[in-house]
Amino acid sequence: MAHETLLELIEFLGKTSAEVKRIEAEAEVVVETEGQVAFQIKMEEKAEILAALGEKAWKLTDKIEGSLGDEITQKLEQFSMSASTALRIGSVFFMSALLYPEDHVQGEPNDLEAFIEELKKKN
Repeated sequence: MAHETLLELIEFLGKTSAEVKRIEAEAEVVVETEGQVAFQIKMEEKAEILAALGEKAWKLTDKIEGSLGDEITQKLEQFSMSASTALRIGSVFFMSALLYPEDHVQGEPNDLEAFIEELKKKN
């Protein structure tokens, strides 16, 4: 059961990550074509998805027992809390930086993608 649940969670997180990537790509286009307000709307959309991540994954994470379940829940809550903070303070820069560490190199996985890869190794 835990194995199947972890697979479901990895699939859910993969879909979420793809959605975030799609929004980020759209944001790059709209900032050039429509301006800063359109970019902000896209970044808010990204942050809202991430803010809801812990809650939306809860039914799955709740089924994963032990330290792995706790670790997953804690990591997803970190993503959610950062996004919620970015939305609360209204910082477009903070929203755009969500999932990217300060030393991120373009082309390398963001924090959510790296977390998904970690989970795949534990599966």
